[in-house]
Amino acid sequence: MPELPPADRAAVDTTVELLARARAGDEGARDRLVERCLPPLRRWAHGRLPAFVRDLHDTADVVQDTVIAALGRLPSIEAHREGALQAYLRQALANRITDIIRYRRRRPDATDVPEDLHARDASPLEQAIGVENIRRYDAALGRLSDEDRQAIVARLELHYSYDDLAVALGKPTANAARVAVLRAMKRLAEAMRVPGAK
Repeated sequence: MPELPPADRAAVDTTVELLARARAGDEGARDRLVERCLPPLRRWAHGRLPAFVRDLHDTADVVQDTVIAALGRLPSIEAHREGALQAYLRQALANRITDIIRYRRRRPDATDVPEDLHARDASPLEQAIGVENIRRYDAALGRLSDEDRQAIVARLELHYSYDDLAVALGKPTANAARVAVLRAMKRLAEAMRVPGAK
């Protein structure tokens, strides 16, 4: 029987034969394997990639990347019968789609938070000392000197470290800033004292 031209021979080569030749280093056989495997895998994958991941992943690209990666592991692929390679690739593709979905669910879309967004709940400070005490705190804070007010707000509300507070208050050391905060807190407590309370 005369040998078939390469184009006709490719049509009758079994996947098992192409796989064996590709393992032996035949690039043409490898290319024909890819050409043969891609269309059915694309049909199988159609609709399996959820819409929420399609903005980052095109189904055709996922199929192609999976096939290329799998064929990079040719020596470890066991396919001794027709259809075994296709089943192997379909499973690899299913695993890849599952990985993409898991990855996307763990990392939701980034969103910008508007600067004018306000919390509806009480702040941690309000929760700690209560709304009535907040009013007393604000009123007492208004009766303090600018330096005392700045020391208290920077330390309690803005959570400045004492090193940062020393810079903000113009103090020579963090310890000097700590002393300034303690003195300001004492004056604040006196200003907040409710008449008649002991």
